Amino acid sequence: MRTAEISRNTLETQITAKVNLDGTGQVKLATGVAFLDHMLDQIARHGLIDLDIQAKGDLHIDAHHTVEDIGITLGQAVAKAVGDKKGIRRYGHAYVPLDEALSRVVVDFSGRPGLEFHVDFTRARIGEFDVDLFREFFQGFVNHAQVTLHVDNLRGINAHHQAETVFKALGRALRMALEADPRMADVVPSTKGTL
Repeated sequence: MRTAEISRNTLETQITAKVNLDGTGQVKLATGVAFLDHMLDQIARHGLIDLDIQAKGDLHIDAHHTVEDIGITLGQAVAKAVGDKKGIRRYGHAYVPLDEALSRVVVDFSGRPGLEFHVDFTRARIGEFDVDLFREFFQGFVNHAQVTLHVDNLRGINAHHQAETVFKALGRALRMALEADPRMADVVPSTKGTL
């Protein structure tokens, strides 16, 4: 099984992330940021990735450091778990609706970090969660998972629905990209021979 555990300890946050890329969508989440836990659950359930993320951060200031550092730590864990990328499909994409909202996420395990994030949330906060922090999460994840990620919310009125479609689509796109390609069993999916 493709598993990894990463710990990140700074003056602002203490985070441990465990992933199993060949899991069943099981989760143990305690980040101190309830809405982020709800979104991470979407990645796990729809990506069939087991996630165990435990975090303590300087939430008395705000959630910025915690959310960003969880993205970093999760990205590091995914990169470690996927290894040399032999036999994976490499690319994944998904469209996910939720009532009036529709989002598209496309991922490439390219070895090159790149983020295109196009989500115009209809309000600045979802409960207590500042939606600006989603970009910080994705940037941290992309930089450390070494993936190219395009996130587009195509339509939506309810900000909760917008966010949920993005995270469900990310889970589905990761699932597709990380699947074994039986025709590429011992091959890195790149003309360069490495990713």
